[in-house]
Amino acid sequence: MKNVTPNHTPYLEMKGITKRFPGVLALDNIDFSVELGKVIALVGENGAGKSTLMKILSGILTKDQGEILIEGKQVEIDGPLTARNLGISIIYQELMDITNMNIAENIFIGREKRKGLFADKKEMHEQAKELLTRVALDIDPQTKVAKLSTAQRQMIEVAKALSVDAKVIIMDEPTSSLTETETEVLFQIIDRLKKENVAIVFISHRMNEITRISDEVAVMRDGQMVGRLNKDEIDEQRIISMMVGREINDIFAKEEAEISDIALEVKNLNTDFLKDISFHVRKGEVLGFAGLVGAGRSEVMRAVFGIDKKESGEIFIHGKKVEIRNTVDALNHGIGFVPENRKEQGLVLGMSVRSNASLAALNKISKLNFIDKKKEVELADKYIKDFQIRTPSREQLVQNLSGGNQQKVVISKWMATKPDILILDEPTRGVDVGAKKEIHLLMSQLAKQGVAVIMISSELPEVIGMSDRIVVMHEGRIKGEITRDNASQESIMRTALS
Repeated sequence: MKNVTPNHTPYLEMKGITKRFPGVLALDNIDFSVELGKVIALVGENGAGKSTLMKILSGILTKDQGEILIEGKQVEIDGPLTARNLGISIIYQELMDITNMNIAENIFIGREKRKGLFADKKEMHEQAKELLTRVALDIDPQTKVAKLSTAQRQMIEVAKALSVDAKVIIMDEPTSSLTETETEVLFQIIDRLKKENVAIVFISHRMNEITRISDEVAVMRDGQMVGRLNKDEIDEQRIISMMVGREINDIFAKEEAEISDIALEVKNLNTDFLKDISFHVRKGEVLGFAGLVGAGRSEVMRAVFGIDKKESGEIFIHGKKVEIRNTVDALNHGIGFVPENRKEQGLVLGMSVRSNASLAALNKISKLNFIDKKKEVELADKYIKDFQIRTPSREQLVQNLSGGNQQKVVISKWMATKPDILILDEPTRGVDVGAKKEIHLLMSQLAKQGVAVIMISSELPEVIGMSDRIVVMHEGRIKGEITRDNASQESIMRTALS
């Protein structure tokens, strides 16, 4: 590996970038620059314009005004292929690989090495093997991507970027599905790339990662660039204040609520993976579920909600045994479920905010199988206001909203059903600090109203900050339970690995 000393002049500059969508000024005269050999964190609340700016840089969107320069020369990026040829590569939060193809095929898709008319599989294998070494993966390039972990798939995307000799790699929430150990491996690779004089644009909502890995932080708010911090200026509270335009002193808005009778009890639940799962949650309680990725937390809730079939076990709602064979049964018993993957499981992306918000509560706003449009509009407007959903109108397609605002729509969908028990699986993943606090406050308000709240989170500070009790899982089993007074990151990890 060849180490190169950065020259401290911008390799890439975006000047006066402006982008409009119907009813929205998404980017307002943005200036942004990138130096080789540095990690530049791009931060801002959901809807601040980060993704729009990077989509213009990577050729997915076109700018309305402004110019882009590489090494001082103006360029026009009219598509992803042009961006790639200019040395710009983007790794999305939702991975873009093809799981039924092998690693080498994924890395060189659309750019296959050829020997005459045929693909040169041997050459692709050798080059893929070399690229995998650069990203610290000791895996056969012929391995199907479907067999890889999320972390390994993330590294394959980095290898793909390196295969086109990328000078600028944009990483959009790259650690959102990674464990702490996997995140550490990614950071080691980023350090290697810096030494090879590659620039990293790092988009994340995780402040501890931003403050640790960044050489600079560029902060956006409401479609504008509000400031840029050098290494010695980077401070978590300062970044948050710039992002939201106000101080946020306590992200975990946990309020005391009266905890009363048991709302949901699960006894001896078994599936092909889960073994003898028993727990309960009370009215007014926030019950946290913690554990390493793959521990079985989501699988428990999918079985309780009727998505996955259980082999045995009993479920009691308000002391009465019930049969939950499917999601309709769960809904009829007053259970709501905000899933981990909002885009695939929580939303209909091609439908409007109004239609998504009312989707789970159609029986409450319909008469004789006809939707009462007035009630539907009132319901949508209520949650747009209550949850501060940033959208030009209730008729905006959900696919055009930022990730955080999409998450608020998912939660509003289930709130419209008036649930007695609400399951939240990774409710703040990919959500900015302002929206995170709003969701935490909502959880506390629900608990104060007597709703039993179950929260799954991979962020231990969130589990500790918001839970009254914490159930700890490992490899499909419950390993223990920790009270709020005794909860710490050490006690949770010790229990999970015991």
